[in-house]
Amino acid sequence: MAKKESKRMQALLEKVDTTRSYQPAEAIALLKETATAKFNETAEAHIRLGIDPKYTDQQIRTTVALPKGTGQAVRVAVVARGEKVNEASAAGAAIAGSEELIDDIAKGMMDFDVLVATPDMMPKVAKLGRVLGPRGLMPSPKGGTVTFDVAQAIEEFKAGKLEFRADKTGIVHVKFGKADFSEADLLENLKALQETIDRNRPSGAKGRFWRTVSVSMTQGPSISVDPQALRDLKLGEL
Repeated sequence: MAKKESKRMQALLEKVDTTRSYQPAEAIALLKETATAKFNETAEAHIRLGIDPKYTDQQIRTTVALPKGTGQAVRVAVVARGEKVNEASAAGAAIAGSEELIDDIAKGMMDFDVLVATPDMMPKVAKLGRVLGPRGLMPSPKGGTVTFDVAQAIEEFKAGKLEFRADKTGIVHVKFGKADFSEADLLENLKALQETIDRNRPSGAKGRFWRTVSVSMTQGPSISVDPQALRDLKLGEL
C-alpha cells in the first residue's frame, strides 16, 4: 500500500514541475522555498553518473571542500599513537586515542562523523572494516583521512571538507548546506561539488558522464537540475 503524502508534502510537490530540469539558480531558489519543516533542514545533492563502480577504473572516492562549510558541527575522531594523540586533542578532535579507541569502536562506539588515522595505525584500524565500511567511515588516503598531519585534517574537516563516494549504482549523495544558508552560498557549494566530481572523473568512465542531478531538503521533494547548465555555470556572472 502506497504511503500517503502529508498535506505539507502535497503542497510542496505542487510547487515542483517534475516534467523539467531547472536552471541551477532557479533550482536553489525553489529548494529554499521547500524548506518548511520545523527544524533547520539539510540540503542534499544526488548525482547519477555514467559509471559502473564494480570496475575499479570507474569508482569515485574523494573529498570536496565546501567553500561555505556544511552548517553543522563535525565531530572528528583520531586514531594515532604517542604525541600524535595529544596533537589531535589540541587541534580539536572530539576523541583521540590508540588501541583503546579501536577497541571502543569495535564494540559499537560511533560518537564521531569523521575518523582520521595515522598511517602507522592503519594495520590495526583495518580490523574495523566491517564496522566502518558500511557507514562510509573507513579511513583512506584518497579521502584525506589517512595522514600524519592530523591537525590539518581536523581543521579541514571541521571547516567544511567532506568525503564522498559513488554508491554501487553510480550515484553520489552529498549534503551541501542547510536551509538557513543563502541561495548564493548553497549554489557556491553545489558548484564546488560539481567541479570536484569533474576533476575526479574515473579513467574508465565512457560516454555521457553526467546523467541526472537532483537536490532536495531533508523533508522536501526532489528538484531536478540541468546537469549541463550546472557545469557551464560561472558564479561571477550571476
